[in-house]
Amino acid sequence: MTPKESHPLGKGYVQVYTGNSKGKTTAALGLAFRAMGRGLKTYIGQFMKGQHYGELEAAKMVHPYMTIEQYGKDTFIHVQNPPLGEDVRREQKGLARAIAAMLSGEYDIIIFDEIITAHYFHLVSLEDMLAIIANKPEGVEVVFTGRYAPPELIDAADLVTEMVEIKHYYQNGVLARDGIER
Repeated sequence: MTPKESHPLGKGYVQVYTGNSKGKTTAALGLAFRAMGRGLKTYIGQFMKGQHYGELEAAKMVHPYMTIEQYGKDTFIHVQNPPLGEDVRREQKGLARAIAAMLSGEYDIIIFDEIITAHYFHLVSLEDMLAIIANKPEGVEVVFTGRYAPPELIDAADLVTEMVEIKHYYQNGVLARDGIER
């Protein structure tokens, strides 16, 4: 069998969506939506997220083409609220679930949403991310999202997109809106 016959995508690549602007998860979800239109199935593991986002409801509408699981708590981790042992356990358990999905043969695309930010907060190691790439099945596309992509991950990826903030209404006090940012 040629790669095209054995896997719908032929060869799967590694994509990274990083940067300090809005749009990384949105781009990954757009990819999943486009893939669904071609009969491909996507698994999305959301690191550091436990809040209720609109994509959770949308995924229920298009199951089994899109599956989303969250691994975080419903509070934000940031410098003023550093991660705890419980956070590390949650993220590592989620990492194992996402890797199992990648190796299951059930999905064509695996999105490790916010895994790069989880790495920045020491919840996931660089070695974990590079091992995902090293063990990725040939026909599976892998997407990593999050701020602060380390140079080693950028070097290992096939496609890297950086979202650059030019202007953002958050600077004027606009909070996250349902259906737009969450």
